[in-house]
Amino acid sequence: MLLLYWSGLFSCYLCGMNTPNIILEETKDGSHTLFVPALDEHYHSVNGAVQESMHVFIDAGLRKVATDKVQVLEVGFGTGLNAFLTLLESEKWQKQVHFTSLELYPLAEDIYGRLNYGELILPEKADLFIKLHQVGWERSVEITPLFHLQKKKADLCQHDFGDEMYDLIYFDAFAPDKQPEMWQPELFRKLFDHTRSGGILTTYCAKGVVRRAMQAAGYTVERLQGPPGKREMLRATKP
Repeated sequence: MLLLYWSGLFSCYLCGMNTPNIILEETKDGSHTLFVPALDEHYHSVNGAVQESMHVFIDAGLRKVATDKVQVLEVGFGTGLNAFLTLLESEKWQKQVHFTSLELYPLAEDIYGRLNYGELILPEKADLFIKLHQVGWERSVEITPLFHLQKKKADLCQHDFGDEMYDLIYFDAFAPDKQPEMWQPELFRKLFDHTRSGGILTTYCAKGVVRRAMQAAGYTVERLQGPPGKREMLRATKP
């Protein structure tokens, strides 16, 4: 998840697991999420963090991209779960993935080091989950021969994409009632302009105002069955 407001205040929430300001919780599928009490918000669904990410971003997104070389943009690096699942998927299907992720507030090591995704999903690749967090920012890094990661400390609202174009966008910002500025029509128009023809934007959110903002930007939008605990989600495609 990506949080772009309360900048000075929120950054202190992520200073360490020894404070009550951010709490590690186990979700219903056994995987972890993080809870920020001051915002009353979780990074992932309490009904299953891994299940949610697989359903929304892998099944409804990555697996629908036909090309073998995929340019992915993620709005919100957060826990690194989406990136890790995408890395594993690239190896499974032998897809070349260049993964760009925007995140203003990276997690500290004493937080991401406790997340159980690596051991839970594929223990023999758990070191790669940690590597996703530890590699440098603002440059493309080869994590595996098939997966390159570029993390950018950037505000989507201000970020200049230049001539970058994407086949797939993971829109994983905090919910509209927590972070309304991230769900405005002008941001979806910006993303539309940097989506390749036939490209996909996928998100867990299914609110009507979000669907209409995507449609106004030019996307063709589908309501899909949501992950456990959610009735619906949205997938937008550029004609």
